[in-house]
Amino acid sequence: MTQTTPNHTQSVAGWAALEQNGKITPYVFKRRENGPDDVTIKVLFCGMCHTDLHHLRNDWGITFYPLVPGHEITGLITKVGSNVSEFKVGDRVGVGCLAASCLNCEFCNDSQENYCEQVQFTYGGIFWDGSITYGGYSEMLVAHKRYVVHVPDGLPMDGAAPLLCAGITVYSPMKQHNMMQPGKKLGVVGLGGLGHVAIKFAKAVGLHVTVISTSPSKEKEAKDRLGADEFLLSTDVKQMRAHSRTLDFIIDTVAAKHSLGPILDLLKVKGNLVLVGAPDKPVDLPSFPLIFGKRMVSGSMTGGMKETQEMMNFCAKHNITCDIELVKPDNINEAMDRLARNDVRYRFVIDITAAKSSL
Repeated sequence: MTQTTPNHTQSVAGWAALEQNGKITPYVFKRRENGPDDVTIKVLFCGMCHTDLHHLRNDWGITFYPLVPGHEITGLITKVGSNVSEFKVGDRVGVGCLAASCLNCEFCNDSQENYCEQVQFTYGGIFWDGSITYGGYSEMLVAHKRYVVHVPDGLPMDGAAPLLCAGITVYSPMKQHNMMQPGKKLGVVGLGGLGHVAIKFAKAVGLHVTVISTSPSKEKEAKDRLGADEFLLSTDVKQMRAHSRTLDFIIDTVAAKHSLGPILDLLKVKGNLVLVGAPDKPVDLPSFPLIFGKRMVSGSMTGGMKETQEMMNFCAKHNITCDIELVKPDNINEAMDRLARNDVRYRFVIDITAAKSSL
């Protein structure tokens, strides 16, 4: 990698899980000093993603502790490196899931850094100098300029924070699979942090949206407040069969094990289902709905940096933000417990400025 890192470090106040019990405690750790290609960011807000919960509990078997989570970060630049011309002190900026990549491969050269074989994430990764990446549950962040985006003036910093993960995670497949065609029919499986943003994106460009959920109580919310056109209860076999072959695309945001068979039957012939949720156990994928409908199942993760900036500009143009509930740092564990029960509409965001003390 071409990135360089100063030898000096600085102390940062944050919040971390020290072991697999999933509990977050105050934690002081080290970050590198601002290098020539870096910006230093005073963190104002950080969204709480379901991925944070998986990592805290080591559900995927890849966590190492101490873990400072958080990859939905907004803040203000306080320092810029000598090679940085894209940003200046005082700029409103965001940092999402990406912290480093090789910068030289076909994917980095095509602004798809997220698919670089050497990609490192904002937390739980390892920088080019061997140091551990720590996320946005902290008062300050140092980031390479490549992995920072501008937050347009029209977007509130708190409601924009989850766009850096939840937003780009659904925007990317919608763009890559040409879903944003007015009049096309999109199904959104799961009405949570990702699902509610997918609805907003879809309605902004004139799609017909059907929400598919296991919770009948979410029908009113989906239709009356978020503007979905239809609602399907996925446990109602009769209702699901009645809507067979009605959808052009489906985005599946569910992060729990479930069967794709009944969902695939909702697609038209040659329809496409994209998985963006990350269950800790394999989903059930029967072959018949694929074979008899010439359907496709694909996956998608966060987007590249160029696409992320495009998504932020799209949100500013259409006045789209995430629906959030602000959390003080002292209440992170309570929010995590609620997140585990899906008791949030639709994203917790930590107000880092509400911390009682700082270094």
